[in-house]
Amino acid sequence: EVQLVESGGGLVQPGGSLRLSCAASGFTFVTYSMAWFRRAPGKEREGIGTIVSSGEARYGDFVKGRFTISRDNAENTGYLQMSNLKPEDTAMYYCAAGPSGALSLGDWAYLFWGQGTRVTVSA
Repeated sequence: EVQLVESGGGLVQPGGSLRLSCAASGFTFVTYSMAWFRRAPGKEREGIGTIVSSGEARYGDFVKGRFTISRDNAENTGYLQMSNLKPEDTAMYYCAAGPSGALSLGDWAYLFWGQGTRVTVSA
């Protein structure tokens, strides 16, 4: 059974940091691109960034250096490190995996999705 399980969300104050994890199982993680998306209340889902097996990553324009994606292929786990968080970062955060091996920020490229973890940035 394919699973992507996010963890690490929660409540954080503005300016704070969080690291989200995405544990993958049931498929050959190392051959898949892994991406992070988010959906804020009342907004469309947007791509945060994606990373391929080699470690090469691509980010959405809004990230502006605040977020970093990484992956541990030996542990079948992906990570999203977020810093200098702002209230507008409040959203459900999802990881996704896609077989293309491409650095795509389009959700169409991703076959497997996690259930999401909620991040709330508030004082």
